[in-house]
Amino acid sequence: METINRLESEVRGYVRGFPTVFTTAKGNRMTDDKGDVYLDFFGGAGALNYGHNDEVMKAALLDYIQGDNICHGLDMATAEKVKFLETFEEVIMKPRGMDYKIQFPGPTGTNAVEAALKIARKVKGRSGVLCFTDGYHGMTLGALAVTGNSSKRGGAGVNLQDTRSLPFCDYFRDGRDTAADLEYMLKDGSSGLEKPAAVILETVQGEGGINVASDEWLREIERICRENDMLLIVDDIQAGVGRTGPFFSFEPSGIKPDIITVSKSLSGFGLPLAITMIRPDLDIWEPGEHNGTFRGNNHAFVTAVAAINHYWRDDAFEKEILRKGEHMRKRLNEIVDSHPGFNAEVRGRGMFIGVDCEIAEIADEVAAECFKHKLLLETAGPRDSVIKFMQAVNTADADIDEGLDIVATALQAVLEKHGLTQGAA
Repeated sequence: METINRLESEVRGYVRGFPTVFTTAKGNRMTDDKGDVYLDFFGGAGALNYGHNDEVMKAALLDYIQGDNICHGLDMATAEKVKFLETFEEVIMKPRGMDYKIQFPGPTGTNAVEAALKIARKVKGRSGVLCFTDGYHGMTLGALAVTGNSSKRGGAGVNLQDTRSLPFCDYFRDGRDTAADLEYMLKDGSSGLEKPAAVILETVQGEGGINVASDEWLREIERICRENDMLLIVDDIQAGVGRTGPFFSFEPSGIKPDIITVSKSLSGFGLPLAITMIRPDLDIWEPGEHNGTFRGNNHAFVTAVAAINHYWRDDAFEKEILRKGEHMRKRLNEIVDSHPGFNAEVRGRGMFIGVDCEIAEIADEVAAECFKHKLLLETAGPRDSVIKFMQAVNTADADIDEGLDIVATALQAVLEKHGLTQGAA
């Protein structure tokens, strides 16, 4: 850690919450240089939905590397790109009745968002984009402009323009119909809201605090987009690839986004890979109009194909995620309810779950206490008040319970410090 503290930029983040040097990882366990083993409920911030060093993906990648196959090919045609596209079409898109062109915009989620915003503006000939409170879409300038967090936006150092933030579903926590508010503003010539090119949203806001949009709200936003000639962009970078249960988080709502961004766990192995899925009639790019040196990661194609074939050829995996998610919600509600002096809300979908603490500092203190007990997890939300659970979605039931037992122990210790354990069961 001395080397990290001396040489790495002050911008470093997660290393401050997890101040140890990790050396190896397998499944949902990480080991540090002192030999201590940590249960991982952090999951690479959503990039490790299948855990560390999955054997199926690792074997495929090792075979590929040993064969002197293509490591770097920009957007040239490679055998692995073809295999990925064919597999994604056969296993993911066709069974869901989806028809999209696949763009490889660059290696990260923010690259996918930048491409989505650019093509939406190009198609519609309008610069405005509507986004939502507590949304998070990345750290490059276009993505930051549709992100809600003021500290992240402030790091841009320039004005972030051509976007308008509106209240997300249940933002006011009073049952207000924010979709109806949007529709009214679009129809009212005095609202000051000019017709945008697109609307961008997350169905479950991860960094924003595990805020879940209802299916009804999503359908209303889609209808409003259709009736007002606006494109609907769904950012499924953190909520997708099974985190909420189905491969795409928006599937239960029945909506059909015009553009979809996917990254994080798409490679299945923590390797950088992002795609922007574009409705075919919107794919009006000129060749090379949006490019980048690392827009085709062949190693990630290999592991992504292995992951899709292994987990997504039927609905058994989705059902397991939903079952485990319900178990987690039940246990977390029991933990919260066992402390009458502790006010918190358990929320989420599938295994994308958070506990929002009324006293914000409790969340960070619980995360720090969990680290002492060899459990890794993070917090989220505008006040960092949400204890966020992002363990691998294939985590065994026993490991889920082990982690939740640690959370219960950590919470007890923190609440005792705050004098909030009176009457605890």
